[in-house]
Amino acid sequence: ELASSSLRFGPGSTMEVGYDLASLKARRILLFVDPHVAKLPPFENVLCSIDQHVPKSYELDIYDQIRVEPDNESFQHANSYTTNQTTKHGHYDAIVALGGGSTIDTAKAANLYSCYPPNNFYDYVNPPLGKGLPVPGPLAPLIAIPTTAGTGSETTGVAIFDDTPTKSKTGIAHRRLKATLGIVDPDNIRSLTPSVAKYSGIDVLCHAMESYTAIPYNRRPSGKPPSPILRPAYQGSNPISDVWSIHALKECTEYLPRVVENLHSDEEARSKMCLAASSAGMGFGNAGVHLCHGMSYAVASQVKGDFWVDGYQRMDCGRDNEKDSGGKHGLVPHGLSVVINAPAVFRFTGTPMSVMNDAAMSPAEEYSMDRHVECATILANARMKRRGSTAANRVISEKAMREKPGE
Repeated sequence: ELASSSLRFGPGSTMEVGYDLASLKARRILLFVDPHVAKLPPFENVLCSIDQHVPKSYELDIYDQIRVEPDNESFQHANSYTTNQTTKHGHYDAIVALGGGSTIDTAKAANLYSCYPPNNFYDYVNPPLGKGLPVPGPLAPLIAIPTTAGTGSETTGVAIFDDTPTKSKTGIAHRRLKATLGIVDPDNIRSLTPSVAKYSGIDVLCHAMESYTAIPYNRRPSGKPPSPILRPAYQGSNPISDVWSIHALKECTEYLPRVVENLHSDEEARSKMCLAASSAGMGFGNAGVHLCHGMSYAVASQVKGDFWVDGYQRMDCGRDNEKDSGGKHGLVPHGLSVVINAPAVFRFTGTPMSVMNDAAMSPAEEYSMDRHVECATILANARMKRRGSTAANRVISEKAMREKPGE
């Protein structure tokens, strides 16, 4: 089953958000925005579009206290703000999220918690940390406008956060969390630093490969759910997700190096990476990811307070619990935390146990090996294309892909 947001793509498409809000007859609007993005042209474009196209009686609240790599406290802060505003003035007619995955995920959570306040914050959180309760009903319309090409959060029903008490990473997952509309505008990533573009793009790469090599939907240990309502968001690799995942992998291997090298002037690379991020989101958002992301949670959640990566903006998000430390917190970019274990992961998942034991492969192992061979070949061919390798080298490479795809 494919669940995804409606998508609109194109340079300048951010300026159309006012039309969408007007068509929703939105009068009370809540805008979530990254505090760094609030200083950039995409923010002004959103405000301009709203002012031009939404009837003048509209009310606009702006929440800009977004934490880079959100945690349970930042989620609860946003949830409290949104819930308090709805209690005082009524529910919002629409929510807009302008920023990277941190902003969009924060907006998803706040939308849920303000519409259906739980008894405990962890009621909706995935097990084992939370109860994993399903979303009770429809949420307010959410328009997600990404300003990075990485998480694909504009397409998924997942909101991820660091859980500080347990020093782990978890999230909330349900189809009703996904945005009503994702507006994918390549102009919005023009201001990224090469470091942010690189690690965001690496996240796309791992989304694509992990979802394509995940356990197939018809071989999951839990079997077929008794009801479609109980079908998990992450179903395992499947024929629908495969289309998006393999497309994203091919685009990412070709255009990620270009976007990092020449982000500001290479419009084609920006466009292709934005589409790759959304494509990978539709792939992994329905198939799931596996060990690279699973292991990344331990890497990201254990970061020390003074660790930071060059090219990422340090900022004070304005919350009292972070003002004491100057608003700063340690950061391992999500893409870095994911890719750091990827070589070991694919070396392991790409080498069947029967091969290790010098035995014949089972059909399931052959299926998995074929998937890894396909991904490895795409990566190798892209590398050789950049290096101008000869046909003879390609023959050698293809033989190596078949014999040791994990390597």
